[in-house]
Amino acid sequence: MSISGEPEPGHEPPHGAHGRPRTGAERLAAFRESPFLPATVLLLILAAAAGLFAGSYTYAMANPTPRTVPTAVVGAYDSAQGRRFIAGMEKALNASLKLHAYEDRGAAVEAVEDQKVFAVLDVPSAGRTLTLDVSGASGATVAQVLEDAGEQVGKAAGTNVTVKDLKPLQKGDPRGLAIFYISLAAVIIGFVGAIQLSVHARALDPAERIAFTAAYALLGGFVIAAVVDWLLSALHLPFVESWLILALTMFASGMVFTMFNTLFGRWAMLPTWGLMVLLGNPSSGGAVSWPLLPSPLGVIGRWLPPGASVNAQHTAVYFPGHQHAFPFLVLAGWALVSCTVFWVWRHRHPGGRSAGPAHAAP
Repeated sequence: MSISGEPEPGHEPPHGAHGRPRTGAERLAAFRESPFLPATVLLLILAAAAGLFAGSYTYAMANPTPRTVPTAVVGAYDSAQGRRFIAGMEKALNASLKLHAYEDRGAAVEAVEDQKVFAVLDVPSAGRTLTLDVSGASGATVAQVLEDAGEQVGKAAGTNVTVKDLKPLQKGDPRGLAIFYISLAAVIIGFVGAIQLSVHARALDPAERIAFTAAYALLGGFVIAAVVDWLLSALHLPFVESWLILALTMFASGMVFTMFNTLFGRWAMLPTWGLMVLLGNPSSGGAVSWPLLPSPLGVIGRWLPPGASVNAQHTAVYFPGHQHAFPFLVLAGWALVSCTVFWVWRHRHPGGRSAGPAHAAP
């Protein structure tokens, strides 16, 4: 302040609302309007997602333990020798063998082909050698635990046991994981493709969006099958059937994201990731067979796109002629429901072109 009472240059007193400290309510309102709010929310979501991702896969796959193993039995399985061996197996596995009796070995092998059972126990009369036929193609992890337990129980009981693999895995896929990997690729690329369409092709109309989702699903499924079969020779696929299963998986996955994008907008990734990755992939039966998964996951997995894809692909590759309709109905059901929800509420989808009147020609 000068002697004359005028404010010195550069020291003018503050005026109005800019001259007072902001209140807490004003700071909160400013925070809500700033980019820091969604960034903070994403920070917390990503931290939680990291823990859930690690936890879901560890819970499902780190320590696979049999609960109930469907097993075919033929011969004198109800004899003292048979009962002793079955009891020893259940004790060694810490699980129950769900026994299905068949008249002869041929009928029991057919049950393996239909994927009703995971092994065949043939108990001959007169104390001869027992035969335990496992099926690596039905589930490599199940076959391994049955084989190990059978040999141990036979030695402990003083019983001769011959363990054979009825349906071995292909040489290029000794651990039976290739089907899980190609199904995983179809699921993830399926919804990532839909995300990219929503970002880079936002102006697509609903029918165009569905058409392009189907197009990249068909092309992507073909490329996955070609790379795995023709280029790497990891799996010998029934090419057309495997290609269409992968394409249907990619389309269903892409439309699931599109459905959630219609319902939840920018947060659509959360339910998509939770359904497909956190829940669907660990429970699919691809990395760990369903009898070794925690019981709820073994049931839920069959009804989700990743599990249905693994199931259909697995049967197509290893059990031709015994394909089931159920996994296809699951994939088609998810695709149909997602398309229907998207179409009915398409006005809520953040994409699409303006429907306003065209400008008059000059």
